[in-house]
Amino acid sequence: MLTVSPDGTIETWSAGAERLYGYTAREIVGQSVRRLLPLYELPQWGGLHATNGGNGGGGSRSIQVGERLHKNGSRILLAIRRSIIRGDNREAEGILEMAQALDPHKALWLPEETTVRLLMDQVPGLHWTTDRNLRILTHWGSALPAAKIRPGSLAGRDIRKFLEAADAHATPIAEHYAALRGAVSRCEYTWKGHMLEIRTGPLLSASGEISGCLGAAVDITDRKKSEEQALYQARHDGLTGLANYREFMDRLESEVRRADRSRHSFTLLLLDLDELKRINDLHGHLAGNRALRRLAAVMNEHCRSTDVAARYGGDEFAVLLIDSDRGMAEHVAQRIEQRLRSDQEKPQLSVSIGVGIYPDDGRTAAEIIDAADQRLYRRKKSSTQRSVSAP
Repeated sequence: MLTVSPDGTIETWSAGAERLYGYTAREIVGQSVRRLLPLYELPQWGGLHATNGGNGGGGSRSIQVGERLHKNGSRILLAIRRSIIRGDNREAEGILEMAQALDPHKALWLPEETTVRLLMDQVPGLHWTTDRNLRILTHWGSALPAAKIRPGSLAGRDIRKFLEAADAHATPIAEHYAALRGAVSRCEYTWKGHMLEIRTGPLLSASGEISGCLGAAVDITDRKKSEEQALYQARHDGLTGLANYREFMDRLESEVRRADRSRHSFTLLLLDLDELKRINDLHGHLAGNRALRRLAAVMNEHCRSTDVAARYGGDEFAVLLIDSDRGMAEHVAQRIEQRLRSDQEKPQLSVSIGVGIYPDDGRTAAEIIDAADQRLYRRKKSSTQRSVSAP
């Protein structure tokens, strides 16, 4: 037997508890009860709220089966009865917990409801059943980080209100109606700032008829963030933050297909940072990296949110200008050049730019890139000749 304060501190410790857990009263009194709980049970520990009568009423629960940690680190299977300790004013002052060790090999002979509930309450996420009117019949599981759900607290509630989704034709309610027709489906749904993966299917009666829905939700917020971060890193240049070659080519191919369907034009700028090798040789590679980032910042400054700025190669960059023509492309190119000329940071940067136009220069990504590349080469060659002939 042991008693626990409302904040989870062990206050008393009997000789029986010492034999069961291996701790002496001197070692354990004043410690958190969580010291006795396996990791998987930590989120489930609800203090007074996990015991019937936490807000008034009864004060005892039926026997539950659970695991606790022995001093030596091993796990003990126990039958546990917990009761509320109340003061003279009937306010809850703590929890009395009495436990008896069970033989793990005989535990399956415990009442079926007890063992099934123990297993169900440890299933990750939230699981529910509804009737045909989408009212929650039962729910179980280790709940969701975005909600504090007590056992049985959702029974009778409309799943539409609980999930804050009233549209019968939208996720995730549409999937529940599909389940009533026998379909099994999966969807992702944002709920209270968390991303949930929700699976639904039909709930069958003993006669095999569909009597409602089965639903399960698991919080995948962290997984989605990790996936999005990995995808972003795979498709963006680590130095400049611009789209990388792979992302640029995918977007260019996609724009070719879209423009072909809509008969709209678009343009492509290919940019080459002049004399990057000279900057590296004279000022070092850190200055060269800084030069690349400076150009990337200027490109972002003069691109719309719908455009795609990319680092095409080592010192080569590209801008995909959506729904644009030659005039707009030349205007953007001039603004980039002017912005670099007016930059007071040293070394001074300059770029050579070539323009490709869809469909004037071709109807494939390769043709447009080739046209822009040829104009870039001629521009760079002309600029080099002027530099050589200058006195």
